[in-house]
Amino acid sequence: MAYTRGTSTNIIVGAAALFVADTTLTPDDLVAFESDESFRETLSTSPNTADYTNVGYTMNGLELQFQPDFGEVQVDQILDVAKLYKQGMQVNLATAFAEATLENLLLALAYSSDELSGTKSTSSGQVLNLSAGDIGECPVERGIVAVGPGTGDCEDSATVERVYTAYRALSIENVTVSAKRDEPSMFEVSFRLLPEDTSGSYGKIVDRTWTPGT
Repeated sequence: MAYTRGTSTNIIVGAAALFVADTTLTPDDLVAFESDESFRETLSTSPNTADYTNVGYTMNGLELQFQPDFGEVQVDQILDVAKLYKQGMQVNLATAFAEATLENLLLALAYSSDELSGTKSTSSGQVLNLSAGDIGECPVERGIVAVGPGTGDCEDSATVERVYTAYRALSIENVTVSAKRDEPSMFEVSFRLLPEDTSGSYGKIVDRTWTPGT
């Protein structure tokens, strides 16, 4: 193959649409791709609407961080380590919810859906119970699906997308709720991803192309 400087269409620019599932996910229960529509539309239409929450606007995009942990073997004959071996792994997903709804706050705090009741259009209002929890309470895990651009090519970018799926995600960092004069209220959230039981996989990333009108 002849030398080329690079391929500009492989440069990805743009944010992703973020969906949070009501429960954890497995490879077997993922929603199937439709050949004639974006996966954003697939997740947003019935019957999938009831199972996935679109968090709406986000800030600072989406960041996946892989943190391997390596052990070292030192020997007398060299000053550096003679061997490294992998002894741990940690994967985190970070973003910020720009829409400061109580639904998004519930997701950021990893609360059960039972803690949210009512609607804001009524006189009694929508209520998020700020529960302290109880001894032995299980943390709430949810699946995450993000759909973003898969190419930098202007002609193809509308139909080429990259889908990020995390099977088990748990919000583990501090969440700040603010009301300030010169800053928007948003929820910065960091999810710790855990491997799925059967496959041992954190999730998957899929590059796909859909064709309108097929």
